[in-house]
Amino acid sequence: MSSSTSSQGVVDRVQNFVFEHKHAVLIGTAAALVAIGGVAYYAASSSSGSRGDVEKGEGKKDKKKSKKRKTVKDDDGPILEERKPKASAVEEEERNYTAEEIAAMPEEERTKIAASLKAKGNAAYQQRKFATAIDYYTRAIAVTPKPEPVFFSNRAACYVNLNPPQHEKVVEDCDQALALDKNYLKALNRRATALEALDRLEDALRDYTAAAILDKFQNMAAAEAVERVLKKLSTNKAQQIFASREKRLPSHMFTSAYFGAFRPRPLPQLPENPSQGDHTLLMAFEALQASDYAHAFTLVTEAIEQGISSDAGKAEALNLRGTFKFLMTDVEGAKTDFLESLQLDPTLTQTWVKIASVWMEQGDPKQAFESFEKAIEYNPNDPDIYYHRGQVLFIMNEFGDAAENYTKSTELDDKFVFSHIQLAVAQYKSGNLANSMATFRKTLRAFPDRSEPQNYYGELLLDQQRYPDAIEKFERAIEIERAKSTPMNVLPLVNKGLALFQWKQDVEAAEKCCQEALEIDPECEAAVATLAQLSLQQGKIDIALKMFDRQSQLARSEPELMSALTYQYATEAQVKFMQTYPEMAAQLGQMARMM
Repeated sequence: MSSSTSSQGVVDRVQNFVFEHKHAVLIGTAAALVAIGGVAYYAASSSSGSRGDVEKGEGKKDKKKSKKRKTVKDDDGPILEERKPKASAVEEEERNYTAEEIAAMPEEERTKIAASLKAKGNAAYQQRKFATAIDYYTRAIAVTPKPEPVFFSNRAACYVNLNPPQHEKVVEDCDQALALDKNYLKALNRRATALEALDRLEDALRDYTAAAILDKFQNMAAAEAVERVLKKLSTNKAQQIFASREKRLPSHMFTSAYFGAFRPRPLPQLPENPSQGDHTLLMAFEALQASDYAHAFTLVTEAIEQGISSDAGKAEALNLRGTFKFLMTDVEGAKTDFLESLQLDPTLTQTWVKIASVWMEQGDPKQAFESFEKAIEYNPNDPDIYYHRGQVLFIMNEFGDAAENYTKSTELDDKFVFSHIQLAVAQYKSGNLANSMATFRKTLRAFPDRSEPQNYYGELLLDQQRYPDAIEKFERAIEIERAKSTPMNVLPLVNKGLALFQWKQDVEAAEKCCQEALEIDPECEAAVATLAQLSLQQGKIDIALKMFDRQSQLARSEPELMSALTYQYATEAQVKFMQTYPEMAAQLGQMARMM
């Protein structure tokens, strides 16, 4: 819950709340011919618990492996919809009929011959003679006077079992079956499986989603398939986006929060005979002080290119440029700059602290803690070292050790508000509620003109479902922020909206808070994510999809991007469902109330 991660914390809270209260999201919106139908249900992780028994007859109930001869009930051969034929029917061979002969037959005879051919196809399938079975089903399709979806679906089951499987033909046959009966679950599941094998993932998601909803979310296999395909889709798309995305700074609020997590330092002094690069570097730090981040990045890059006269100055420049690169998710570029900075001036403890973040981003906590130890070796009295080491321990859920580091940071400098706030939060996470509340009250008194203690105290009160008290703190934080001359931090506005939503289900008021936040800071990811969920709540699917797309654009990391894409794909799949099954809107509403 640090200043640099609080926005993502709000995103997590709104998504967690929506998942825990599925009925608030699973709403059929018949008037709009679309339905939410469990977006959060699908987008959340598979740890959601039991969703009911699987459908009987799908060959999914008994998952134990066996070496016995495979039958139509095995997983790789979906059950055929026909009882076993009598032996005499299997032995009697039907001849091939020409189109003219078929046209001349009475309808009753054609129906009887088609049924016999289907029975022979089923028998051949049971014997794993798939090519023979395909021939029988093809002849049954040709002779029947009335197209039967089961003929196509059973033939599709044969194509699945050929070596190699003919997935394109599976899709074609299931298309035919579903054109005849759009509620045909077996055909829907078969087509979904084939589409997934063909890597047509969005189409597969459409079918798995439809199968799960039509089966009233009772089929575990369908629900798991939705989650599996959503993960594939969002992972692949996230990787594509990150590979092609132009590096850019995150929102002003996020960037300000990151730089605000370090205590301010005096501007570097110009040497006696400054170079052009020295002058440009000073301008870069002045732009940073003015919160003109894009200009600061441009200037520090120019300063390095122009040449800086001292190693200490160049180390500072590389530290600053590396910071911007890290914020732009250029982690390797940031590491290169930080390492070069430390070679020039290993006493620059802020660089050791920042490269620790790089190591954590790359999944190497051992290197991160070694960097903190190096920083302490050079300057044991730098309070930032302990604050940021506390942050790393906090995200590792080592709340007791984190609290010790926040306390040490505060002992060295008690004027830094975030050390106090994070100490209170760590105490809360450790279960020391009384100590946490006492620390917060003390912090509120010590920093009466800062919005952050009010906002984060409100978040803890919200976590305790003390809604009126939480809203009071958020409103005080908003009041303080509005009085500032610098750009407003809109997180208290988003938090107030979330509190109103959780407390009173007041979607309109919550939406208004988020819209105001976005008017002030159009790149506030927390506001975008919350508004997306609120739009779903009201059946405003078009707005929700735009918000999810916007959230994808703003996401800084691959996991954040995957989360946004997961909701986006899940929503799109269910829009497609309602376009195909508009009559299901009322039933979805009933299901929502039961879940």
